[in-house]
Amino acid sequence: MDPLSDVLSLLNARGVLSARLIAGGDWCIQSPAYEGVRFGALLRGRCQLALDDSAQTINLQAGDGYLLTDGRPYRIGSDLALPAVSMRDVLEQVVDGVAYCGNRPDVQLLGGRFHLEGSNARYLLDDLPPVIHVPGGSDEATVQRWVLERISIELATKQAGLSAMVDNLAHIMVVQMLRDYLTAGRHHVGWLAALNDDKLGRVLTKMHESPMRHWSVDELASLASMSRSAFASRFSNLVGTSPLNYLIRWRMRLAARALVQSKASVSAIAYAHGYESESAFSNAFKRVMGSAPRAYRIHASKTSA
Repeated sequence: MDPLSDVLSLLNARGVLSARLIAGGDWCIQSPAYEGVRFGALLRGRCQLALDDSAQTINLQAGDGYLLTDGRPYRIGSDLALPAVSMRDVLEQVVDGVAYCGNRPDVQLLGGRFHLEGSNARYLLDDLPPVIHVPGGSDEATVQRWVLERISIELATKQAGLSAMVDNLAHIMVVQMLRDYLTAGRHHVGWLAALNDDKLGRVLTKMHESPMRHWSVDELASLASMSRSAFASRFSNLVGTSPLNYLIRWRMRLAARALVQSKASVSAIAYAHGYESESAFSNAFKRVMGSAPRAYRIHASKTSA
């Protein structure tokens, strides 16, 4: 599995389309803080988008998509200086999956959420900017345009399985936006940036394909066709940690998932994740995840109950 798919699988990431918004005239909506990732795409019209504490206004037009990743409140509307109505108030008036704002049908917007498994969500979110804007006219947005067309057809025809089809299309659209963001090369640090690096991308892919293998820095450097010192320096500068520490942190997140999703003993999970000693595993787990394996499992079971 490639690293991005690996991370999304770990986070149990899934997109859910919450509503269509039809708006027009003079309108502005204020959204509160949120969890996970918010996404949207314009089927028709133009509007503006901005985070509450940002001076940057993003101008959106038909075909554009966006991801909001850091939970900050934001505004969207024809003019962000207008008095805003609450997003909650707008969504409370949803009829047949459609919300309305303003007095004309100038704009049609699809909006939804990308749910992430809570304890590991920061693994992805900390590596993303607060806003990702994918213009509909860009070469990268080909799949996005196709998905929007399919969603429009599904919403218009209302065939059996509508909700399942639209939610899966929304998931595809969000993953495609992340892929387009990577392809555009706008990310300069972190594991996402390393994925877009020809040499380090190969290494990360191999590490994620075989995370329990006892990799050496020499082996990883060979995969990158680099000297050991040059590879270690490049990896640390770009990803923000050493290659082997990155691998340990990833293993511990996989172990955390196993603790939550299985009833296997801590010693069995330790062995399955490359540790012959439960104490060595517990020390590594606590260093990465902030608590001992048993305490982590108990807390997770209480949270999900």
